[in-house]
Amino acid sequence: MPADLPAGLPAAYLAAGSPSFTDLLRSVAPDLLPGRRPLPPGQAGDLAPHGTTIVAAAYADGVLMAGDRRATMGNMIAQRDIEKVSAADAYSLVGFAGTAGIGMEMIRLFQLELEHYEKIESAILTLDGKANRLASMIRGNLGAAMQGLAVLPLFAGFDLDADAPAGRIFSYDVTGGPYEEQYFAGIGSGSLFARGSMKKLWRPAMTREEVIRVAVEALYDAADDDSATGGPDLVRKIFPVVVLATAEGTARVPDDEMGQLAESVIAERTANPV
Repeated sequence: MPADLPAGLPAAYLAAGSPSFTDLLRSVAPDLLPGRRPLPPGQAGDLAPHGTTIVAAAYADGVLMAGDRRATMGNMIAQRDIEKVSAADAYSLVGFAGTAGIGMEMIRLFQLELEHYEKIESAILTLDGKANRLASMIRGNLGAAMQGLAVLPLFAGFDLDADAPAGRIFSYDVTGGPYEEQYFAGIGSGSLFARGSMKKLWRPAMTREEVIRVAVEALYDAADDDSATGGPDLVRKIFPVVVLATAEGTARVPDDEMGQLAESVIAERTANPV
């Protein structure tokens, strides 16, 4: 054993093995994995805040993902500014709907999983590989999901390995089944209204500005008909989180730009309140 390592470390820390951080965690501390903690019998879904709504859309330069900022517990607003969308790594995005605490934990673990793989293998996992890794995490949470603590992520990224590099989108069911979506997708309680909005507004090869506006319009429509989805809050300066993935990497749209766009959308809706 090297002199600079303390005695008593588990063998898993010292042996070369799987590039999966989740596999390492499963061998040394399985109780820290989402879905592996013991739960009381019965339904527990009403005990934790839930987050919705997430949308994603492909455009000329890549793919976009956006989410509202509201988390609810029953008929109460638990948090007004939760962030449910983030970069998974340099070229991919992930968001979640469902139990907020487990969803945020799963996203952090997924980000660490991808970083761990890249450090061990000195290569970036393929986009399909990332989608499958996330699917395995969802399957690991199936027990908790059956008790009401379900999490459904939305995954998207810029595929550098495709014959024609472009943005791709994956949705999942509660058992971890991955499904590649065409053009756009939505998850969460407001997704029915958001998808209907995008179906009318989305066009092929949209510009950055056009696709951001479509996402904001879709979230506005979702908030208009779904009480669990929060619309833009001009008083508190709380706006949707919008993140882009392109060949240059991932980037979050600044709040100043989102504020101006939200004001524009609300002004148009005010002029035609239907």
